[in-house]
Amino acid sequence: MKRIVILYGGRSGEHEVSLVSAASIVRHIDRKRFEPILVGITKEGLWFLQDESVAARARSPEGAAAGSGLSISTGRRVFVAPGRGLVVEAASGGVSELACDLVFPVLHGSFGEDGTIQGLLEVAGLPCVGASVLGSAIGMDKEVAKELWLRAGLPVVPFLAVRAASLEDIDAIARKVDARFGWPCFVKPACAGSSVGASKVADSSALEAALRAALEWDEKALIEPFVDAREIECAVLGNEDPVAFAPGEVVPSHEFYDYDAKYLDPEGARLDVPADLPADRAERVKSLAIAAFKAVELAGMARVDFFIDKKTGEVLLNEVNTIPGFTHISMYPRMCEAGGISYSELITKLAELAMERFEKRAMLRFMTKPKT
Repeated sequence: MKRIVILYGGRSGEHEVSLVSAASIVRHIDRKRFEPILVGITKEGLWFLQDESVAARARSPEGAAAGSGLSISTGRRVFVAPGRGLVVEAASGGVSELACDLVFPVLHGSFGEDGTIQGLLEVAGLPCVGASVLGSAIGMDKEVAKELWLRAGLPVVPFLAVRAASLEDIDAIARKVDARFGWPCFVKPACAGSSVGASKVADSSALEAALRAALEWDEKALIEPFVDAREIECAVLGNEDPVAFAPGEVVPSHEFYDYDAKYLDPEGARLDVPADLPADRAERVKSLAIAAFKAVELAGMARVDFFIDKKTGEVLLNEVNTIPGFTHISMYPRMCEAGGISYSELITKLAELAMERFEKRAMLRFMTKPKT
């Protein structure tokens, strides 16, 4: 039986979503194959080993029925020890090894999905579910991902990238928007998830306020055109030879699929799995999802998001999520389940893919032989 650390919480605007995703994994993990160890990260960034009672509450009939999230109790601190894995504060003082075989970071957004945690775990010498440091960082940065997709010849939603210094000439930015795609447009942080900091801008008078709001979340913002489109998502699973599942569709009841629609309003969106698409269009989405996955060096899993223009039928890449939501209603596990992989089997497969990637990387050379 493998000991798997479920790392959740974190310093991001998606902290609460992580609590719910992690609880769902706790409820569905195959306990004949894995012994879960819960490590919660507070909003201040402190890591704490969780008592079994935290998992027990999530697995209780009441917790399962409510789809409630895990809590984070403070107590014994956990630290990353380079070359040693994870260590935990000992009751008698000092630290002791926290024995584990791999880590599943159920961390959405900043300091979890952006390569930072992945780098820590690599330095510690621990296998990690999901993408590498590079793949995670690229996937989080929407501008860099889109530039790589363009280089690979893939269709993307047009965009402009803006940094804070550019706001000194907001009129110049507005003129670029006019020239490139006009109004309305969307403004969002380049490196954030779950639509935090995103807003729809009707005209140039609201552009500066929207950019400043987005730049509270990241050092650069993206401006994209409004596309009257269907919002299609596709689950990808694998390492070097990934597979894509039949796509799903998000039908928001809000003006757009914002944070409230995703997580707070139970009527915020209808999620159709599979999406009602012609067979050739569904295959187009799946092939593009795999190409997008490979172009940005991903591994393990990803949810690739698309727009299908209602007027032209064109399929456009929007963004990729390297640690997609794992709540009981999240699209990624639902699409995999529709493709024949149960939630429990999905967790097992992701753990196997993590071990596979770790073992292959362990065969590489990282030091030269000493000169004689």
